[in-house]
Amino acid sequence: MNKQDECGAIFDRLMSELPEYWDGKDSVLYMRDNECRNWRQMEWPGWYFQFMCEKILGKDKFFAIPGPAYGNVEFDGKRIIPWDFKAHTANVASGNKVPTNGYDAIVEAIEEYGCVGFIVAEGDAMFDDDEQSFKKWHDELKGKVSDYEKERIARGARSRKRKAAFRLDAIRFVFVDKESLKCCGRFQQGMRNANGTPRNAKVMLDISDPRIEQYVFEIE
Repeated sequence: MNKQDECGAIFDRLMSELPEYWDGKDSVLYMRDNECRNWRQMEWPGWYFQFMCEKILGKDKFFAIPGPAYGNVEFDGKRIIPWDFKAHTANVASGNKVPTNGYDAIVEAIEEYGCVGFIVAEGDAMFDDDEQSFKKWHDELKGKVSDYEKERIARGARSRKRKAAFRLDAIRFVFVDKESLKCCGRFQQGMRNANGTPRNAKVMLDISDPRIEQYVFEIE
């Protein structure tokens, strides 16, 4: 596989239908009206991008949607290799770090396919106003308070400002193989769920690391 050519083919297919500006209200309503079960999620840009990738790349069997599963972890899609679809907001504190999939599943997929890939939508978010207009609209649309919101209220934590829009600047294709996996961090390792069971470790990509093979296609 010529990785750069493969990325170019995927990019062209994706950008034939993917908007460059994602209004939060329009995106949430689009997901709801097209039966995406994740339209209620607070971090809607990632779910919107995943949903659009599934719709666009799944046409004409260009991608297999979903991809292979390892245990209870499923990749979003597969062409020659398994892929996951991620949205990364550049203008937030996480900087160059992109959380991805379960570590064990990635190890198994690399053993089977040689590498795995991540298609990352990069851009800047526009945040909610001081009156939290978007949050109030989204909460009213959902019709009930989420468990996450109930837990936040119970512990007296402040509500984070929601992303109200997202401007797509680039699509980044990141490849992780056996060697570059060693350069990646992990998160959730050693943490436990509310019921006391251990959480599975996940892989954290640092997209600024030159040891990780990647190709960036900027939106003109």
